[in-house]
Amino acid sequence: MVVLIDEMTKMGLLRRKRSAKDRRHSELVLTKRGQRVLEKLSLLAAKHEDALLSGLTLKERETFAALGRKIVHHQGLTPDAHPGYRKL
Repeated sequence: MVVLIDEMTKMGLLRRKRSAKDRRHSELVLTKRGQRVLEKLSLLAAKHEDALLSGLTLKERETFAALGRKIVHHQGLTPDAHPGYRKL
């Protein structure tokens, strides 16, 4: 994970910020460039999802999503999207 974060920092997508709560820790903050890249990736992901599910009716898409949530719950995973996507 550290290697990935280091690479994203070198690319100007993230910056490390000393935590105000605990100086032993750093927080990761998206840069303006990182925010733009995330927005572009989110649009691409939405287009991919639309293409992937294009053969399903709206009702089938709703059923598919409900089944996915059921699997997430059963596996003890965090529901909904990754926390970083909730603000988009």
